Amino acid sequence: MAKKQDDVKPDTGAKPDAVHKLVQPSEQLAAVVGSKPLARGEVISRMWDYIKKNKLQDPQDGREINADDKLQAIFGKKKATMFEMNKYISNHLS
Repeated sequence: MAKKQDDVKPDTGAKPDAVHKLVQPSEQLAAVVGSKPLARGEVISRMWDYIKKNKLQDPQDGREINADDKLQAIFGKKKATMFEMNKYISNHLS
């Protein structure tokens, strides 16, 4: 159920949570998502944009990603599941 406008709380200026905190991509990850600091959620979004643009999702099993050269540098292997992807991305963020 969508929130009503009255239910939305104003920004309190609190510290950003883990999804919204800016992180710096490694050189390998920057080749896919860009080199500027990004929120973790934006990194994931850009990864999916790249995967879809380059048709890297396995046609038989959409949960698997067939890595090209750039993604192999991040994953360390030729295939990874969408669930594993977050683990590999975390290793490339500081």
